[in-house]
Amino acid sequence: MQVMVSSQEAIHDIRQSIIETPGTFQYSCFHLEHKGERINDFIQISDVKGLAPESELKLVEDPYNEKEARLHVIRVRELIGAAGDRTDTLHGILSGLSLHDSVTAAEAANAATTTHPMAGYDLQGPAVLSALLPQPQEPAPKTVKSISVSPWNPPPYHLRQKGHLLYLLATTNEGDQYQITSHVSGFYVNKSTNSKFDPFPRGAPKAYSAHSLLTLLSEISTSFEASFQRLQEFNGLKEPLATYQISNATPASPWLVPGPTSNIVAHQADITRTQESYLISGIENTETLRDWNEEFQSTRELPKETVQDRVFRERLTSKLFADYTEAAARGAVLVARGEVAPLNPTEGRDAQIFVYNNVFFSFGADGVGTFASEGGDEAARVATGKDVMGVRMVNQLDIDGLFTAGTVVVDYFGKRIVGQSIVPGIFKQREPGENQIDYGAVEGKDVVAADERFVPIFEKLSKSLRVKKHAVWDKEGKRFDLEGSVETKGLLGTDGRKYVLDLYRITPLDISWMEEYGTAITSPEQVNGASKRAYPHRMTVLRPELVESYWKVKMREWVNSELEKRRQAKTEPTEEIKKIEAEATEAPKSDDKESTSDETATSEEVSKSSEMDKERIDISDFSFSLNPDAFSGQEPQTDAEKEEWVKDEQEVRLACEFLRNTVLPEIVNDLKEGDTGFPMDGQSLSRLLHKRGINIRYLGKLASLAEGKRLESLRTLTIQEMISRAFKHVAGNYLKYLPIPLTAACTAHLLNCLLGTGLNPRPKAEVDESMAALYPESDLSFQKTTPESLRDEIEGQVLRRYQYALESSWISDIKPLQLLREVSLKLGLQLEVKDYHFTNQTSNGVSEASAASNGVPKENGTNGHSTSSKKKKKARDGSPSSIASSHASSPHTFNPDDVVNIVPVIKEAAPRSALAEEALEAGRISIMQNQKKLGQELLLESLSLHEQIYGIIHPEVARVYNTLSMQYYHLEEKEAAVELARKAVIVSERTLGVDNPETLLNYLNLGLFAHASGETKQALAYVKHALELWKVVYGPNHPDSITTINNAAVMLQQLKDYHESRLWFEASLTICEEVYGKTSINAATLLFQLAQALALDQDSKGSVNRMRESYNIFLNELGPNDKNTKEAESWLHQLTSNAVSIAKHAKDVQARSIRSGIRVSPRVTLGQTHPQPQVGQTSEASSGRDPHNPMGFDSRNIEDLMKFIEGSESNKTPKKRPGRSNPKRRGGSSAVVS
Repeated sequence: MQVMVSSQEAIHDIRQSIIETPGTFQYSCFHLEHKGERINDFIQISDVKGLAPESELKLVEDPYNEKEARLHVIRVRELIGAAGDRTDTLHGILSGLSLHDSVTAAEAANAATTTHPMAGYDLQGPAVLSALLPQPQEPAPKTVKSISVSPWNPPPYHLRQKGHLLYLLATTNEGDQYQITSHVSGFYVNKSTNSKFDPFPRGAPKAYSAHSLLTLLSEISTSFEASFQRLQEFNGLKEPLATYQISNATPASPWLVPGPTSNIVAHQADITRTQESYLISGIENTETLRDWNEEFQSTRELPKETVQDRVFRERLTSKLFADYTEAAARGAVLVARGEVAPLNPTEGRDAQIFVYNNVFFSFGADGVGTFASEGGDEAARVATGKDVMGVRMVNQLDIDGLFTAGTVVVDYFGKRIVGQSIVPGIFKQREPGENQIDYGAVEGKDVVAADERFVPIFEKLSKSLRVKKHAVWDKEGKRFDLEGSVETKGLLGTDGRKYVLDLYRITPLDISWMEEYGTAITSPEQVNGASKRAYPHRMTVLRPELVESYWKVKMREWVNSELEKRRQAKTEPTEEIKKIEAEATEAPKSDDKESTSDETATSEEVSKSSEMDKERIDISDFSFSLNPDAFSGQEPQTDAEKEEWVKDEQEVRLACEFLRNTVLPEIVNDLKEGDTGFPMDGQSLSRLLHKRGINIRYLGKLASLAEGKRLESLRTLTIQEMISRAFKHVAGNYLKYLPIPLTAACTAHLLNCLLGTGLNPRPKAEVDESMAALYPESDLSFQKTTPESLRDEIEGQVLRRYQYALESSWISDIKPLQLLREVSLKLGLQLEVKDYHFTNQTSNGVSEASAASNGVPKENGTNGHSTSSKKKKKARDGSPSSIASSHASSPHTFNPDDVVNIVPVIKEAAPRSALAEEALEAGRISIMQNQKKLGQELLLESLSLHEQIYGIIHPEVARVYNTLSMQYYHLEEKEAAVELARKAVIVSERTLGVDNPETLLNYLNLGLFAHASGETKQALAYVKHALELWKVVYGPNHPDSITTINNAAVMLQQLKDYHESRLWFEASLTICEEVYGKTSINAATLLFQLAQALALDQDSKGSVNRMRESYNIFLNELGPNDKNTKEAESWLHQLTSNAVSIAKHAKDVQARSIRSGIRVSPRVTLGQTHPQPQVGQTSEASSGRDPHNPMGFDSRNIEDLMKFIEGSESNKTPKKRPGRSNPKRRGGSSAVVS
């Protein structure tokens, strides 16, 4: 066989290729030789002496040991489809699910027909929940009936000495049973039976033996080869990325899952499932115990001088963080379930600590009163979340000599559990007079330590985090000059390493918020006596992104002042120099709204002399930092200290005002003007706010600022997010101390009180009394919750946490399905997919059917739309059998059985790969500078680095696939764009979620690129699936769906379905007018396009009217001399004078409608489709729009278009894809393995 590899890869990568290749995957225990010399698996290919392209390597089988034999058995069971369903107590039902194959298969089944996927599709119809489930599949071909560990296992001592490793039991499809011995030399059939032990080889003619168990099975079963071939063909129908094991990321768990009786999740008998932990970790079960802290720190100490060093180091780091996150999450689940004994059982519940699998666990609550003056349990909970963020930032900075503990926070059943690697010396009893901590606050803030050995590394850390060196004082009034916050601690471990702990206060307090909402106080008495509206804790710090953004603003001001000084220093500047300098002065202000411009960015027009001036400004002279301990109760002693402290507090106050007066209005304005991708759900809204440096506590202010029709969607979304977060806190309080078997009843009752009052206004908790009797001490107060009391609790939480008073009608204004999704994702719920009745009238816009009904929708309570009962019946008739029928007799919307599972919600501190991102950024910059070839090489290098470092299945890899697919699309490499977009879809589905907003946008882009490659029907299938996801995630009429509907209309024109296309253009215009107004430029642009569509549909009168409306809006908004006004006027003239001729011409224009386009804002041109920007990303950044043609109209005038239509220019049609092309070209050595 031939293996293509790069010289930078390791021999281990060749080994992995051999193991995964169908012709050789029977091998697992072997080594490679080159010219008779054994090669170490872990060296780089370039380090093998004499290895050149086309070199031949020899595969040599090795003797097994017990571990190798166990792993070989696990691997063979997976290969032959005998593994059954794994026991997974962490990731939940259908974790790592991908729907791509189901979406593709549904269209493939209709490929032969003339209909397209959008035929009869109802944009305003109910959400189809079955869109979130895979289609039921035929069972995989069976290769053997069973293969398991034999009852005779493990070998007795005397036979272990003879090389016996395991005893197995296999039953073939023919019904024959074989006892198999795993020996150091391989596998053979032995003479044992169920009642007699004789583990030695059978004699001829039944003496079957082989080095691989796979080969042995083919010898003992005549049908094995044929059935194994059928199994491979069956697996080959699936996209490989959808089946690969996820090794470096947490698989996404869907919030809607099939019921327990569904074939998709059927529970099969499999004796080996009970033996799996033995096969994985041996008899002693010690192989999985790892010294996490030593692994983290020794990985950090690896060399990083060369690119190869960095790749190896970052690859190891990524895998280590993934392994640790999984181990910590598993341990946290056991702690929450009460299955781990505490180290201090006599302490209160919240103060108990645990050690499991070498991970130290504690509760995210104030068990010992550390945060008594900060807000108690509320403050402790927030501090743990902030600590994870701080640890992630320090890990990303990668400062030599500074170490962090592995940190994971897990929310499970209302409990917050912190898992940390055990720092050597943290539990050590110090000598009298010695502090437990070496740098920072020791006991509260009464004692402060300042070990000089920590100063150099803390200085580097503080500089990177924009933290000011400042004085603090202990209870005696003694001054200490610290590099970081007094809360940030340094510990000298017994291993000699310097650790930084408690990173929850790396930024200053938000004093503006604290003063406004009653938390600028320090005593517990005042906290307890605060008003109901007072914020629940004092951990209201600014976000690091805000501090960084403010630093850039201050830096620009400094640059401007330096330029001003230089100008004044010149005596008689000429007019020309004045002009140049004016431009140079303005240049730093021309920063984009994402604050992503270079620190000293200048406009392209600035002259060479001004550039030289700019170069002379040394940015290293600029210094700005904030004191994180400002307003935190420090007491300066001298007048000079007090004066300095007042200055520090003023700077912090200005940063807080910058957040309120600049950042918040700016994001609202960006969303109002349609300049950025609009958030779809709470998750994308939170990401957008955090990216801009806005804390979630400002949701209330955001809702208040979202005034007017244009921002109605934003206001609705922020209110929904506040309600769902408030419900999470309320539910958490009830679930926290509830026994696990009663949690489903509690969750169902609370959901009924929130969302089921339309069906039953007086829900009763359905608690199994016999189960409750087993836990006489449990708190069952949730049973007393009523819809009114829950409403009051939610309103109280929203008022305290977000300082926002909900309107009295909020319970009727919410979208039940979307709120249910938000709540489920926040609590980790996995609910059974079914037709949930939120009112007693209809199914509330929630449909289980596999296809939406077609017809005019009516109003209802969920999405604002519903279908008639006749249509609903038809829809249900078409639903897959896997979906449970609705409980017509149930008096409640939810019952305890609907809560199928609860998965932990995990926050971890893994850093991103700096090397891979550097290559990606370099590639982008090269392409922007028109160095396309170099740019493509760098992008491919970045892709290779992402895959090497993160593994193929990882959210960061999904994002780079999406970024590269967009780049290739704009570089006119359509097939490569489709392939990368397909990978982006599958990987984001498996790691982010099948209905995550990023997954939805990836589907839209995949549809766009498939259309550009000539696969328009398949493209429409992807767009239809994305629209179904949109209904579930947001509901209908999302502002960004204007672009999507527009793209679908263009695709339908390509299929010459002009009438349907016209309807989609009209639907797009309707939403646009609702969001942006009837006289907006966006509406004018869509009217322009609709006029052309009407011409194609032979409606010349309508076409003229729409073009006239478009022209009038352009005239009023942009003036008569604007290019778009003239364009509309020219088309209006042509349409009026010769409607029949222009219809023909417009139809010809549609023949070239696959040209690349620009995202509509929704500004579009005839026959173009437009990429969908990520949430919060500008449309220009997404599309590469020409800044000189921002409207996106065709740059040619109407005469040129006429010439084009009449054939004077060549009309190229895209070629059909001959097959999948892989844009990632692997260069380097080619090795032949024999």
